[in-house]
Amino acid sequence: MKKLYLRLLASAIVAMTAITSASAQLLPNAYFNIDWQLGMPVSNDFADKTSGWGMNFEGGYFLTDAITIGGFLNFQTNFKNLPRQTLDLKDGSALTTSQKHALFQLPFGVAGRYNWLTESVFQPYVGMKLGASYAQISSYYYVYKQYVNTWGFYLQPEVGVSIFPRPDMRFGFHAAFYYSYSTNSGSLLTYHLDGINNFGFRVGISF
Repeated sequence: MKKLYLRLLASAIVAMTAITSASAQLLPNAYFNIDWQLGMPVSNDFADKTSGWGMNFEGGYFLTDAITIGGFLNFQTNFKNLPRQTLDLKDGSALTTSQKHALFQLPFGVAGRYNWLTESVFQPYVGMKLGASYAQISSYYYVYKQYVNTWGFYLQPEVGVSIFPRPDMRFGFHAAFYYSYSTNSGSLLTYHLDGINNFGFRVGISF
């Protein structure tokens, strides 16, 4: 997971350099964000620990001075360590083991924003993301991994701000708070997940 995260981060930096040059020349009305993401699960006993194993990628186009439309993709992994315990399985057998739970989420889709003060240093906005969400529910024990893949509908409102120290040069910083909900559900061993709720925070670069 750490290697994957670092590879994605390196790829994002390379892509950022290329896109910044291209957007300035070819897409003057476009915007792009690359963010580190912190996710805090809500009402989720399977993997309920706050985690910084996440990133967000977003790009869009200014239809007007205030309204943007575009697309997004982000990923988030949350974990939970469980002590040694005995699980009574559905087939009548029992499993005694410690576990590490992991919940991986990969939503993607359409992003819209309403922006204010688009000629200033601080440019706040409210946004909404809609799309699909892939999630993998996993349990690691001994040398084994058991998992279930699920798909669901994704909904995510957010409030944020883009900060451009020089508004005439569209390169700066981005920060946002968000809430997300997806309809993914699945069962693994003796655990069941019905819908995924998260609060979170993003910080990164905007151009």
